[in-house]
Amino acid sequence: MSRAAKLLLGVALLASAGGAGLIWMHAGEAERRPATTAQAAEPIGVGALGRIEPASRIRRLAPSPVQEGVRIDRLLVAEGEGVTEGQVLAEFSDAGLKDAAVQQAEAQRAQARARLDRTRAAGRPSEIAAQRARIEALRNAEDSARREADRAERLERTGAGAEAVAERARFAANRARAERAEAEAALETLLNPRPEDLALAEAELAAAEAALARAQAEAALSRLRAPIAGTVIRVIARAGERATTDGVLEIADLSRMDVVADVYETDLPRLRLGAPAEVVVPGETRRLPATLREIGWQVRRTTQAGTDPVAAVDARTVEVRLALPPEASAFVARRSNMQVQVAIRP
Repeated sequence: MSRAAKLLLGVALLASAGGAGLIWMHAGEAERRPATTAQAAEPIGVGALGRIEPASRIRRLAPSPVQEGVRIDRLLVAEGEGVTEGQVLAEFSDAGLKDAAVQQAEAQRAQARARLDRTRAAGRPSEIAAQRARIEALRNAEDSARREADRAERLERTGAGAEAVAERARFAANRARAERAEAEAALETLLNPRPEDLALAEAELAAAEAALARAQAEAALSRLRAPIAGTVIRVIARAGERATTDGVLEIADLSRMDVVADVYETDLPRLRLGAPAEVVVPGETRRLPATLREIGWQVRRTTQAGTDPVAAVDARTVEVRLALPPEASAFVARRSNMQVQVAIRP
């Protein structure tokens, strides 16, 4: 075989090998593509960092602004103690003074109500009977004085009587009539009170009731009551210390615990209420089950300052809440605010 023929045969063999390699490479890619597509089609969960928090939230109880600076007289609970809704947890030093003000307001209200009842009832039966008897006596005296005046006038006209005597008789008759009219007016007042007196008594009672309501409200502010049933998880100020707006104690209902997580806004389409999730608690090998029960209504901007060059320094997240079952809630009841990892399944 000539040299030229050998060269042509070598080129042909190389071309055949290259084509076979190219075909094999395309075949390998074709075999890998379905796997990649299948992998991309698999559901991917949503991961986030979260914290443990009671479903009732942690309630920090503090005095009202008008009570700021008052001293705590008695602290009636301790950390870890269960409380009921409305239970008195602490009393401030002005509680006794406010209670006395309530008693005084109650006495004033009772006085105003008695005055109104007396005004409505006008006179007592005995007073009414005595007034009627007086009117009857005055009416008889008036009749007698009128007859005496008439007789004196007849004698004066015939010349048998003096003018002065007749004048005195007329004056006595007029005075008797006026006294009878005055007694009848007094009886009318005893039977029917005047509208202005009744309105005044009603206004005094309304003012007394308003003063009592204010005193009761101020007395309520002198005591710290539990807004919910739960557990005292922290005591901030104790007896003898001044109460400030920073709070006196914190309570929460630890029977139902949540996990609060911040999910990136781009992951929202993959979230649905009722989705199952797993919670990884630091230092624990098992994962706690959870259920997505609430998705926030607002996207928040979270600015983080750090040295990690790959960390998200301008994250936009939505707060979600995941409910823990009773067994898991009891397990993390003493771990409020602990940071955990959350994996939410789509």
